[in-house]
Amino acid sequence: MAQRRVPRWLIWTGIPAFLIFLLVVFWSWDWFIPLAERQASAALGRPVTIEHLHVRLGRVTTVSADGVRIANPEGFPENPPFAQAERLTAQVDVMAYWHERAVVLPSIEVTRPVVEALAREDGSTNYNFSLGKPAGEGAPAEPASPAPRIGLLRVVEGKAHIVDPRLKADFNLAVATRDEESAEPRIAVEAEGTYAGQPIAGTALGGAVLALREAGKPWPIEIQLANGPTQVSLRGTLQNPLELQGADVRLELRGPDMGLLQPLTGIPIPKTTGYEVTGQLDYIEGRVRFRDFAGKLGRSDLGGTITVTTGDAKPHVEADLRSRRVDLADLGGFVGEEPGRASTPNQSPQQRREQVRNQSRGRVLPDDPINFPKLEAANVDLKYRADSIIGRNVPFDNMRAEMEAKDGAVTLRPLALGVGNGQIEGNIALTPREGGQLHAQADVRFQRLDVSRLMQATNAFEGAGRINGRGRIEGTGKSFADIVGSGSGEITLGMSGGNLSALLVDISGLRLGNAILSALGVPGRTTVQCFVANLPLQRGVLNLRTVLLDTEDVIISGSGTVNLAREQLNIRLRSESKSFTIGALPTSILVDGSFRNPDVGPEMGELAARGGLVGGLAALVAPVAGLLPTIQFGTGEDNRCEQMVRRGQRPAR
Repeated sequence: MAQRRVPRWLIWTGIPAFLIFLLVVFWSWDWFIPLAERQASAALGRPVTIEHLHVRLGRVTTVSADGVRIANPEGFPENPPFAQAERLTAQVDVMAYWHERAVVLPSIEVTRPVVEALAREDGSTNYNFSLGKPAGEGAPAEPASPAPRIGLLRVVEGKAHIVDPRLKADFNLAVATRDEESAEPRIAVEAEGTYAGQPIAGTALGGAVLALREAGKPWPIEIQLANGPTQVSLRGTLQNPLELQGADVRLELRGPDMGLLQPLTGIPIPKTTGYEVTGQLDYIEGRVRFRDFAGKLGRSDLGGTITVTTGDAKPHVEADLRSRRVDLADLGGFVGEEPGRASTPNQSPQQRREQVRNQSRGRVLPDDPINFPKLEAANVDLKYRADSIIGRNVPFDNMRAEMEAKDGAVTLRPLALGVGNGQIEGNIALTPREGGQLHAQADVRFQRLDVSRLMQATNAFEGAGRINGRGRIEGTGKSFADIVGSGSGEITLGMSGGNLSALLVDISGLRLGNAILSALGVPGRTTVQCFVANLPLQRGVLNLRTVLLDTEDVIISGSGTVNLAREQLNIRLRSESKSFTIGALPTSILVDGSFRNPDVGPEMGELAARGGLVGGLAALVAPVAGLLPTIQFGTGEDNRCEQMVRRGQRPAR
């Protein structure tokens, strides 16, 4: 019986069919994992691994990768890796690529991604990538491929952990997309941990992630953030989110101290009192602007626009600020003083403790070191104007200042304080020196200072007239107190004409009768013929070399010193009657003690001698004779300023 032969066509079709059958039965997309890993690793410049790969073929093909892991760069621990995800799923429109050679991904979904972003003190991080490989030297650059067109992006239960010791930051993020009816999924983020050494917590809700690329379509954003006591609220839309342009965003900031904003904004700000400001935020040509803001700062109001330009080695800050009413105590942080008063509203417990501590120290001049890191952190151009100055016993009416800070050097040109129709105007330059010190040079002009306004601040005296003069100082130190306490220079003041409350003259001359009348509210004035003062400053000691006040009744002279370093007073005031006077004891008034607690009174040795003489004469002779020691005779005709200056050259008696 002849053996039957297998038809040749069956072999030709059967074997391939059998092989196809075996391929279908045993097929695994995992065979392509090495290829996918190589491509991803080359693109990120970092090892990428995949556990499993799944593909569901079709016009729109679905590709899923399980156990995706992106490694840390060299020098960082292997575990945990920079990023890992339980599953990464992408839909690919095959026909769009076939017809248009375009990569269209209708949707991408990332399930339970975890990111570990680490930075070190030396500046190295695990989140900087070298994407792709640069072309060889001399090789023509390849044209950039068009970006993929992505439909929807969903994130399911995402997490991130960010650590940066330079920012004192260690916080966690929970990231997920929220599906909303008739809308694309919106990205939602929750934060919790520490930032700038303060607890941080907040929420953010944005539009669809992929809608970021759609310029012209408003992209909504809402942020609520608390960093320690600082509260930040941001709400609005962006027309071009990736370029931060076309912003219609309202920003609200509130907290006990604007200095705490530096870690969040990058802008160096001195200590302030409690604040609350609201304005519009936008981004124009590489500059972030907080514009048309208005709010409160302690007892003051504050408004204006702040512009921050980045991209250089240091940010450049331009600020145009204005206050309708300002309490200068709220600006104390600008001169190294604890800002505010005990009565300033909304102060934190820590700020109130600082106020109590400063009062207990007995110091008056600000002695907190000026913060050099803040001076070095940015280049600043600041314009500020205050229409009105409030506060008890403050003789200033308004203020304006223009400040430039560049590479740590600060120039105020000018700093002007209005006093009635006059002003105190000065140019001040602060230059960094070795050892964390500042060298200061100040040139100050006193122009038509209104005496009536100065006297109102005392709540005791009245007067009229105009004071003019000039002062200069140069010193070096870490604080304002150090600078003036080591400074040298000179102050010269003068006034011709005007009048001064009799109470001021009466007390200095111990004219007992008139002083009692003035204290009872009986009005009394004395005309000022001339006032001159020349006060040299040497190594922090102000010397009253020439201080003379010529009135229609008396001539008052002053001598002594003011030690700015120790904050000690040692001043003697003496009056000489210009006419026959009864009831005046020609003794000196001593002003000594500290700046915070000065002692004012007669020189007791001289007063006791004259008082004893009065008592003795009264006991021995007739009562009228007891008045003789209190009788003074005038010093001569009415002296003017030139004569007073010559008289002031002689040692005070």
